[in-house]
Amino acid sequence: MTTHKVSQPAEDKQFFGHPRSLATLFGMEVWERFSFYGMQAILLIYLYYEVSRGGLAISQSVAIGIVGAYGSAVYLASILGGWFADRLFGAERTLFYSGIVVMLGHIALAVLPGVHGVTAGLICVALGSGGVKATCSSLVGALYEPGSDRRDAGFSLFYLGINVGGFVGPLLTGLLQKNIGFHFGFGIAAIGMAIGLTQYAFGRKRLPESQKVAPNPLEAGAFKYYVIATAAIIGAVLVAVTIGWVRADNLSDVMLTIIAIFAVAYFCVILSSSRVTSEERRRVLAFIPLFLTSGAYWALYSQSYTVITAFFDQRVDRSVFGWEVPVGWLVSAQALTVIVLSGVFAWLWTRLGKRQPSSASKFVIAMFIIGLTFLGYLPFLGSDAASMPLIMLIVLLLGFTASELCLSPIGLSVTTRLAPAAFQTQMMALFFMSLALGFAAGGSLGGFYTEENEVQYFIGMAGLGIVTAVLLALCLPFIKYASRGTE
Repeated sequence: MTTHKVSQPAEDKQFFGHPRSLATLFGMEVWERFSFYGMQAILLIYLYYEVSRGGLAISQSVAIGIVGAYGSAVYLASILGGWFADRLFGAERTLFYSGIVVMLGHIALAVLPGVHGVTAGLICVALGSGGVKATCSSLVGALYEPGSDRRDAGFSLFYLGINVGGFVGPLLTGLLQKNIGFHFGFGIAAIGMAIGLTQYAFGRKRLPESQKVAPNPLEAGAFKYYVIATAAIIGAVLVAVTIGWVRADNLSDVMLTIIAIFAVAYFCVILSSSRVTSEERRRVLAFIPLFLTSGAYWALYSQSYTVITAFFDQRVDRSVFGWEVPVGWLVSAQALTVIVLSGVFAWLWTRLGKRQPSSASKFVIAMFIIGLTFLGYLPFLGSDAASMPLIMLIVLLLGFTASELCLSPIGLSVTTRLAPAAFQTQMMALFFMSLALGFAAGGSLGGFYTEENEVQYFIGMAGLGIVTAVLLALCLPFIKYASRGTE
């Protein structure tokens, strides 16, 4: 009896020498990132702009906390998305359903007025984006045989899609927000996601069959217990909101506390497990300073979506030949710097070969760079006027991107190397938890930013980066010893 499963070679190289299904996933990622970054580019100013300018008139400090908590929720939701893929739907269906949830979130932001639209929209976008983040990369990997020499190139094309979407989306949402209004900006994000889902619906049948079923499905009868637990959690959240324990002005603090508790518990479970050898336990201990550094890094980097967005709106001379650059274009500028510098760093690490810094040393470099970048704002602080030239902000964004390329892709790599054999997936979940921790911390820190204390604030952020770099540098000998054999 013959099957259809191995008729791939004919279409094996139809997308720039890669499987045709890569085009489907590439398109999904382009449009999902188009909608995600497009919405995020205008979210903060939508929250704190006056009603006369189309905003919700929330105080700037509270708005910054909300954006930080939202960013944190996206990375927490990626863990939930992975659970749905592994236990219920499989990666392929989880990706499709998650994309629908993202689209519904953008529609809510576009058509529902006021706080109700923001609440419904951000919950849906966070949950859906977490599901996309958890599954799309694994689907790309499933297109290639183990050891395929095309795998790295395929992921390079895929990540190009992330940056293309991140570049184009804010251009359009920012322009629409500036010329027509916020809800039209959110609307184009919804349309972008709809386009991505449409092309994915036509191409999803070609994705590997193994990705269309849950690899570790729930045992019979177990689903009802998860439903009960979910209902209990939702009920507890509603009670906490009703009695005032969880409010808009402390949302990022609440997220920070919850994530910190879960992270400590996660580490305790792994370190105490009988399935972890003594050598693996040393490697997990070596991962802890990297985890903490990653959290500190993303607390600083997330300022680009909060404090630095407000700074761009209020303190940068955005005039170009008499035309004012939309605030939302800041995120596009960031994506463009990633596109420009990623090739430079790929060449640099290849050129250095065995002489390149260790993974942990690259974390140190990243923290030094981002700390020094915050010092670059100091000459332009303490003035009410829009005093920073646009070109100077772009130079500082290059510093942010250089630090990101020293830490973000390296973090994924070092996590897989230090993970115990029995906890590969959980360690990756822990790494994503460091991002959630960082975004929540960034939202909490951003709440202290005001025009009156901005000099002290930027010095404090620079100090956080530089001091963390020094502390991690002191840990390098232990990390090198504990992770020997993994580099």
